[in-house]
Amino acid sequence: MNEGQSKFVLEARGVSKTFRQGPREVRVLKDVDMALSAGQSLAIVGVSGAGKSTLLHILGGLDRPDSGEVLINGASLWGLRKADRSRTRNHTMGFVYQFHHLLPEFTALENVAMPLLIRGNKPADAAAKSAELLGRVGLAERLTHKPGELSGGERQRAALARALVGNPRVVLGDEPTGNLDERTAGHVYDLLLELNRELKTSLLLVTHDKRLARRMDQQLELHMGRLQEMA
Repeated sequence: MNEGQSKFVLEARGVSKTFRQGPREVRVLKDVDMALSAGQSLAIVGVSGAGKSTLLHILGGLDRPDSGEVLINGASLWGLRKADRSRTRNHTMGFVYQFHHLLPEFTALENVAMPLLIRGNKPADAAAKSAELLGRVGLAERLTHKPGELSGGERQRAALARALVGNPRVVLGDEPTGNLDERTAGHVYDLLLELNRELKTSLLLVTHDKRLARRMDQQLELHMGRLQEMA
């Protein structure tokens, strides 16, 4: 199916995943189905160990399901060759994690430009786009600062700019505010939702925080390996 033939940006169909813990097998995901529309924001909540990160990694093409499939713009993600799957991730997805994962030896500008450079963009064009986006997240005066010179909230805002710099169809966030104090987390969440609306980028976050999840368009809960409406 070509892009444009599906009304969903991201889908999971019958996704299952089992891990072995010593002699035991633990089925973390059980025939999970979900669908994310263009511009939609979706929160998946669950307690620690429920399998939220595992599901996110499968949806993002970072971990292979035991069964089921993931569709990006109607096309099978896990049906692609490894190189094509990496290219799809680079062009259609952005990732934000609980820990910023910025490279410590590079400046904020260089970190944000990295996905565009990997894509093959000209360095000057990548720098200009990265500077523009860093300005939009309030870091116009911090372009040449390295991660160690930024506050926790500033590092997460830089990580958000890096996730968005390639104009992804969908941003996947794994507890993106979980390492911040409540006030700073609220500011970063505000920014996530503002950019979601402004850039019309779909947003899928996994979180344990139901209060934050309720600010999204839709909330699902991962419980006993299955997705259900959040209570």
